[in-house]
Amino acid sequence: MAWALYDWANSAFATTVMAGFFPTFFKQFWSVGADPTQSTVRLGLANAVAGFAIALLAPVLGAIADRGGQRKQFLLAWTALGVLATAGLYFVGQGEWQLAVLLFVLGTMGFNGAIVFYDSMLLDVAQPSEFDRVSALGFSAGYLGGGLLFAFNVLLTLKPAWFGLSGPAAAVQLSFLSVAIWWLVFTVPLARYVELRQVDAPAPLGRAVRAGLRELGATVRHVANYRTIVMFLLAYWLYIDAVNTIIKMAIDYGLSLGLPAAGLLAALLLTQFVAFPAALLFGYLGDRIGAQRGILIGLAVYIGVTLYAYFLDTVVEFYVMAVVVGLVQGGVQSLSRSLFGQMVPAGKNAEFFGFYNMMGKFATVLGPLLVAVVAGITGDSRASILSLVILFIAGAALLVRVRPAHAPGNNR
Repeated sequence: MAWALYDWANSAFATTVMAGFFPTFFKQFWSVGADPTQSTVRLGLANAVAGFAIALLAPVLGAIADRGGQRKQFLLAWTALGVLATAGLYFVGQGEWQLAVLLFVLGTMGFNGAIVFYDSMLLDVAQPSEFDRVSALGFSAGYLGGGLLFAFNVLLTLKPAWFGLSGPAAAVQLSFLSVAIWWLVFTVPLARYVELRQVDAPAPLGRAVRAGLRELGATVRHVANYRTIVMFLLAYWLYIDAVNTIIKMAIDYGLSLGLPAAGLLAALLLTQFVAFPAALLFGYLGDRIGAQRGILIGLAVYIGVTLYAYFLDTVVEFYVMAVVVGLVQGGVQSLSRSLFGQMVPAGKNAEFFGFYNMMGKFATVLGPLLVAVVAGITGDSRASILSLVILFIAGAALLVRVRPAHAPGNNR
């Protein structure tokens, strides 16, 4: 429970900050007076920089988690970075978009950096027979915790007078502070009660970093021997990048079209609560028709949603998009993990899933960068969101060529 509460804690940053209020406030308050397309470029680049930085650090962080024997200390250090950066957003004044971007990048790095160590602690808090149940406990706690605080913060911005605030701007600033406090408070159980298993002869930091880089090279060489796995990882990198971009840039896109912020935030909250049960339904669908076909169905829906987004003009239409995205978002993510699991050679689970997670970290760069570049060149936010269709189609085209039944080492 103490371990799962960390997911409850940090998911507040993912919902309230990354997906919800930061894009809104960045465009309307910190980038006041700027062209809407220009603010989209800034936000897209900020997401790309944060994603690229943590992707480069992920292999080294993984080596520290495996070999350094100080995983809890490093988790708390990255958490402290995220908490302080998020709290700092409370103090950023109107028009100070450069400082807002810097704190957002640092907060995102703290969020993602801590997750590397958090994931590794599953092996400390559960026996192998409990991994599925305990991992699901953390997953569900994240959806619930992040959604509850986000719902409260949406109410805070819609009815600021109820809480003695001067207006929506003050409410949003207070929401950033609430995320920092929530994240910090619910990290305490992990810090106090999660006991890590001792590492045999823990390596000093420098040696752990060098070992991690050597392991990365070995993993790359091993993965290259499995054509099916390479094909899947390339497909996954393309389509999951587009999925992540829609999660992060949807609010900014709606604001660029002139839709009211309150309606957009309510739509995001709706997506949050639709995604969890829909992921369970997609798991059933995967059992019936296979994970690969289930993912392709989800990608087809995403392509349709992206084309639909190009033409939408009203908040009601945005709600429709939010519900449909929620129906496939968790399903595509969960089925991707299970499909990859079918292809992992026997005895190489940790090694290959480590590479899979690193690819997931890199899948936060290309989409936001593509949106930023297209928006900058065309001056049209609609064209920028439409560009994501390229990633979905390319990912689906590669996924169709994946033959998991013939993957080396697969006994299924």
